[in-house]
Amino acid sequence: MCLIVFAWRPGHALPLLVAANRDEFHRRPSAQAAQWDDAPTVYAGRDLEAGGTWLGLSTDGRFAAVTNVRDPAQPLGQRSRGELPRDWLAGTDTLDRYAARVLTRAGQYSGFNLLLSDGRRLCWISQDRLSWLNEGVYGLSNAQLDTPWPKLIRAQQALEAELENPEPEALFRLLSDTTQPADEELPDTGVGLDTERRLASAFIQGEHYGTRASTLVYAWENGEHRLLERSFGPHGQPQGEADLRFTVSWAPVD
Repeated sequence: MCLIVFAWRPGHALPLLVAANRDEFHRRPSAQAAQWDDAPTVYAGRDLEAGGTWLGLSTDGRFAAVTNVRDPAQPLGQRSRGELPRDWLAGTDTLDRYAARVLTRAGQYSGFNLLLSDGRRLCWISQDRLSWLNEGVYGLSNAQLDTPWPKLIRAQQALEAELENPEPEALFRLLSDTTQPADEELPDTGVGLDTERRLASAFIQGEHYGTRASTLVYAWENGEHRLLERSFGPHGQPQGEADLRFTVSWAPVD
């Protein structure tokens, strides 16, 4: 997952709204978002190579998403980052306990950003840093939370413009943005200018690497949840859609 913009508004009718793109090598096998056969409380996509996920929900109100940190100098982690959202979604730990567990084993993973929510609180973890998020609109890519990369600024602004009536097609449009920033606006993450250019747009259309999935999450205060996902192949060719809905058991239902 390489771009996530989200609105966190506790007490609002729609406290959590997420629009996210997962960028990955096309050769890495994965499954589209679905209810998991071996963990029926989990609704998420799945990395078929390591067994984890990049973003998902659970029927007890949990949400999780992960991105990597772009730093070619960092050591390779012993474990897959996809374990971090998977274990939260499928587990029974409280949010405080699970966040503490992540911090104790963060060094076993390559650099990551992790979002975790139990439906009432939302936190961001990046290696040895834990922050509890207040109400607001946030953006996350392959650096620290709200790092002002051009594609993240554009996506945040587009999400803010849709908050009054966040229709799925409008959110999918912001995720499909292929705008290429000027070279002087690009970050320098140590991968070289050509690579920075290839990774600069919100939606990446490449033969070997690109946006594999665009995902929307709607989590309403009354317990209704919806996860929509569009999958893509090389050069951004559409490969399928999913529309998953459920109601969280603990939330009051009108």
